[in-house]
This record gives sequence, structure tokens and C-alpha cells, in this order.
Amino acid sequence: MTVHVPDRFKAANAFWIGLAKIGLTPAAVLSQARLPLAVYDGKKNFVTTAQFFALWRAVGELSADPAAGLKIATQIDVGNRPPSTMAAYYARDYRDALARLARFKQLCSPEELQIKVTKDECVIEPVWLHAREETPPLLTDAAFVSFVELGRRGTGHLVTAKRVELKRSAEATGFYEAYFKGPITFGARRNALVLHATDLHRPFLTYNAELLDMLNPQLERALEERRAQSSISEQVKWIFKRMLAGNRPEISAVARELGLSDRTLQRRIIDDGATFRQLLLEARRELAHEYLNRAEMDVTEVAFLLGYEDSNSFYRAFRTWEGTTPSQLRATLRRSETRQ
Repeated sequence: MTVHVPDRFKAANAFWIGLAKIGLTPAAVLSQARLPLAVYDGKKNFVTTAQFFALWRAVGELSADPAAGLKIATQIDVGNRPPSTMAAYYARDYRDALARLARFKQLCSPEELQIKVTKDECVIEPVWLHAREETPPLLTDAAFVSFVELGRRGTGHLVTAKRVELKRSAEATGFYEAYFKGPITFGARRNALVLHATDLHRPFLTYNAELLDMLNPQLERALEERRAQSSISEQVKWIFKRMLAGNRPEISAVARELGLSDRTLQRRIIDDGATFRQLLLEARRELAHEYLNRAEMDVTEVAFLLGYEDSNSFYRAFRTWEGTTPSQLRATLRRSETRQ
């Protein structure tokens, strides 16, 4: 079930506690990030995605340690993690733990874990749903380490990476290989942690059925409440944005994601004053603006990610939406950024 996640969330206590582990203070990091000190009030600590990214960039600037993200993530106690993340540590096995982490992650932050399992490997790709810029390297590092730590602490086995794919440029990374025990690929098209599929079957020594019976109903209830706060149109567009790459989503696939029948979904969309086709076009248009604002993505790649068979089809649709071409809009966006 997919839920709409607002771009305002609590920066977990684990982050602020982790700063102390590498010799930084919340005040210093907030100042470097040019954020108000009131962001860290010791209780709610609400931030947006842009602010959270700014915090992680500030950590990198102040620590001057390329391994800072790794160090923060390895030193966080399970007890300092939010319940939605903590539940994964009490799972039956590594596969179950990752599934729980992905399902409840959006109760913590507007981040989606895209997990794909094949015969030989498990690919985990974090996606920040409201991001307008690349994920800070240290945040990516901390996320990947947290997934590996989950496996190592839960199974009692030295879980290793089959490979780690990073979009950033190459850098001295002896500490990466030492931690992940696998090859590091720089200049990749995505940030992804690839695990050995065989590790997913490893049972968790920390498995606790009683605790899961207590936590799971509360987390499911929270998911349901979050889902109820968003309209069906928002939910459908959210799913489109996940499914579009190289595909044209069918109503049956969207209905399956929402746990509804095709007919019920169609009726609810109409009741919401929309149509399936209209929502698909809106999702494509919104994503087009986001992708065209990324200098590293060419128009052909954008067309593919929006589910068009070729760039010509995308050009025609884009002219209908905007009255201009993708290239012209991209140039306008860049001029606007330059003036700022």
C-alpha cells in the first residue's frame, strides 16, 4: 500500500546523537547549514527534505571526513531508532526485516526503499520523494551502512555487499571496501546497495514474535491513518511516479498497489473529480519538470523514465502541456537559477 508522505518530517534522534559520535554539535551543523537553531528543539526537530540534505552536507563540510556517514550509522544503538525502523530488527529473517523496513520507512521520512530481488542479488535503491537535488553522499553512505548493519546485527553473520553503486565521482575509499567487503563502483547511474540474495534467508537471532505482535498493529494503523489523509488522486499519482520508468502503468497494477479492485479504483477516481488518464498526464508533467531540472539527464532518458516509447512522442506531449520544447524549458530553468 502506497501512502502520500508530506515534505515535513522529524529528523530522527539517531541523527543528532550520531553527530556527537564524530565530534560535532547540533548547533554547529545547523549554523553551517544556514538553518535556524530552532530546528533542533530536542523534541520534534521537524525539517523538510531540502533542510535535511543541507544538514548532511554541513556534516561533510565540518567533519572533512569522507567516512563520517559510515561512522555515524555504525555507532547508532537500536534503541535510538524510531519504532517504524526498530521493528525490522525483530523480524524473522533478513528478507522479512528489509520488507518491514521498506513498508514502514515512510512513517519516518519521505523516502522510499525500492527493493528488487532476483535469483542472485537483492538491489536496494533509496529514493527521496520530494528531492530536487542529488542525495548528499554522506546520507547515502549512512543509509547503505544501516541496511548492512541491520543484517549483521540481526543474523550475527558478516553480511557483505555484492557491490555498491555510487553516482558520485571516484574518491579514495579504502574504508568503503573495508566495511562493505565488496567492490565500489563510482560514476554509476544510480545509488544502489546490492546484496547477495542468499543472505536474505538467514534467520535473525533478534527475532521476537511477541514484540512484533505489539508493534505491527500500531504501525499498520499509522499507515492507514496516513493513507486516509491523502486523496485517491494523490495516491494514484504517487504510484505512477514509481512505476513509470520505461512503462505505461495499467489501472490493474495501480489498483493492486492500493489493495482495491479495478472497478473500485475507477469509481473513486471519478468521485474525486478526475480520470485515470488525467492523473497519468499530471504525474508525467510533474516528473518532466523535475527531470529537466537535472543537468545530467538528457531528453531521451527523460522520455524513457516517463514511459514514452521514443523521444518524439515525449516532445509532442510536452508541447501540448507547456507550449514549448523540453530543451527550451530546460534553458529557461537554468537562466532562472543563474539569476538567483
